[in-house]
Amino acid sequence: MKERLEALREEALRELAEAGDPARLNDLRVKYLGKKGALTEILRGMGGLTAEERPVVGRIANEVRAAIEGMIEEKLRQLREEETARRLKAETVDVTLPGRKPPAGAIHPLTRVTREIEDVFLGMGYTIAEGPEVETDFFNFEALNLPKDHPARDMQDSFYITDEILLRTQTSPVQIRAMRAMNGRTPLKIICPGKVYRRDDDDATHSFQFNQVEGLVVDRNIRMSDLKGTLLEFARAMFGPQTRIRLRPSFFPFTEPSVEVDVTCVQCGGSGCRMCKHTGWLEILGAGMVHPRVLEYGGYDPNEVSGFAFGLGIERVALLKYGVDDIRNFYLNDMRFLRQFARM
Repeated sequence: MKERLEALREEALRELAEAGDPARLNDLRVKYLGKKGALTEILRGMGGLTAEERPVVGRIANEVRAAIEGMIEEKLRQLREEETARRLKAETVDVTLPGRKPPAGAIHPLTRVTREIEDVFLGMGYTIAEGPEVETDFFNFEALNLPKDHPARDMQDSFYITDEILLRTQTSPVQIRAMRAMNGRTPLKIICPGKVYRRDDDDATHSFQFNQVEGLVVDRNIRMSDLKGTLLEFARAMFGPQTRIRLRPSFFPFTEPSVEVDVTCVQCGGSGCRMCKHTGWLEILGAGMVHPRVLEYGGYDPNEVSGFAFGLGIERVALLKYGVDDIRNFYLNDMRFLRQFARM
């Protein structure tokens, strides 16, 4: 039996030394050390040995098992090292090659203009208010003095989900929600930026979706002069200290009196050019004193407080500020257009 064990050791070590992958090593482990392996078969014959022979054979069997297991571990470590060396050689990186600079992103021009507008009004003590884009008919129209049969609704015919739910056509509903949240307290000074939706055909100056910023001030003794001073300060901050504004009478259901606000042409400075159609002025926003009914819907007593409101399209400001002639350029994701703003 001793000779059989020694022969088994030599045979196993020779085969293990020739193994070329972990799978072959596992097969040899099972062949020699498994429950039905060669070593187990030899040890089953120990029952025929004398009491003196059994310890000697048992010691030799343990040595054979240890030698085979040690050879398997050593060979497995060697194969892993060889595999790692092959992978390192195959995946070698030439650190002397010039690096590739990742492209840097930039703020979208509409986001840039929105932040500039917000900064101007935050500096004047306003806070930013937000509201849902899916709005009720009450907040979007009725609370703004636009009952269901009002003809001015036709100008904002929008995307209805049900008869009472629609995508908001303006950020004015946020103003009503903000007034109601105040429970009659003053002062209230907010701007409401966000996306709005109207059923418009896409062209150089219109889109079915665009961005808007509206402002609202409610307090005691608010006058039209406060509105004019606020808008003049805003226009100069956005277009330069030389900018002037003018107010023209207009009509909006939610303000009374109402005005259209023009700024001096950003291209010619007011002398007249093709951009301003030789008038020297460019229309930029609508504004006015908050209608008494709107104050009542917001939870205020129009005999005690007054307020002004204004609204402007962010795309409109961006068109004027950057001299862009087509609103669709802001939405097409054309990198040739957007790269111009990365350097600003």
